Amino acid sequence: MRRRVLWTIALAALTLGLAACSGSDLPQDTFDPAADTAQKQKDILIPVLWVAAAVFIVVEGGIVLIAIKYRHRRGHDRIPAQIHGNTRLEIGWTIAPAVVLAFVMVPTISLIWELAERPPDAMHVSAKGYQWWWGFEYTDPEMAVTYGSNGPIVTANVMVVPLGRTVDISVEAAGGLISGLGPDGEPNPDFAVIHSLWAPRLFGKQDAVPGKPAHIVFTPNETGTFWGQCAEFCGLQHGIMKFRIVVMEPAAFEAWAENQRQPAVAPTDPLAKTGLDLFLNGAGNGSCVACHAVGGTDATSPAGPDLTHFADPSRECFAGCNFANTDVEALKAWLRDPNAVKLGAKMPNYQLSEEEVEALTAYLMSLT
Repeated sequence: MRRRVLWTIALAALTLGLAACSGSDLPQDTFDPAADTAQKQKDILIPVLWVAAAVFIVVEGGIVLIAIKYRHRRGHDRIPAQIHGNTRLEIGWTIAPAVVLAFVMVPTISLIWELAERPPDAMHVSAKGYQWWWGFEYTDPEMAVTYGSNGPIVTANVMVVPLGRTVDISVEAAGGLISGLGPDGEPNPDFAVIHSLWAPRLFGKQDAVPGKPAHIVFTPNETGTFWGQCAEFCGLQHGIMKFRIVVMEPAAFEAWAENQRQPAVAPTDPLAKTGLDLFLNGAGNGSCVACHAVGGTDATSPAGPDLTHFADPSRECFAGCNFANTDVEALKAWLRDPNAVKLGAKMPNYQLSEEEVEALTAYLMSLT
């Protein structure tokens, strides 16, 4: 019996060890923070994990010990002596959890208050969760575009920020295309669902609840591209509702922002010009301008991702960050039939001809 117990324990330990194995390239590793907020949350998490491990060992160890020590044995049919309470023991196991919870609660509440502060000198970005992609708007006055009504710089799926600059993200759930646009021209909020913005190496999860704006503040301390995703089930494509946050050196960020302020580049290639005409005036059985905006043109709809700088190298992805914006074949497949590429996509299949697909692809790839 003892040998069987030892083998069981060894097998459980091996299973646990194998479950913890992974590669070295972990783009969403909570334990490898690259921003102050993620570091503070990790500093809280580690002690709590040790406390949880200690409680697990004591409780589960006691259960296993009792189960083994007082197990039924052949020839021992006598029922063990029954007890009906121990005042000291009951007081002890009431006070001990309270002390443990206080140890966890005090620093946790302190961090919640700290993260709730909104520094006045932070850069402000609005993150909106749609079905199923993220839109980002840079709402500070100096981040206004130079065309149209001088609105904010708008990106889809990728947020770009400068190294060392505190960023205050307003998080909200926006409506999808289920019912079209509301009376203000924005996606109808009545059809919004809950999302959750999560970039593990930069900050923890922040829920986006319809009608209840929230925020998360962080200061990146490493350059690079950091992956994030929606962490709240929001429908069919929740699993691939991803985004990226690109952290640049301040000078590189200023150059990026200056490019984003400008309207879309007018195409010079004949095929791209044809694509622009199709984009603005209709292709297949539909019209791109019904849902998409391209700065400096008559396309101004906010219902779908803004495509003004679709091919900018910083974007790196489209369709919920599932494909690189440099993947021409993936883009063509998307234009032919979005639902065949991403099941449940809100973009309709307009039955485009191959000539229209080629022209639209050429135009989109010209938008740097």
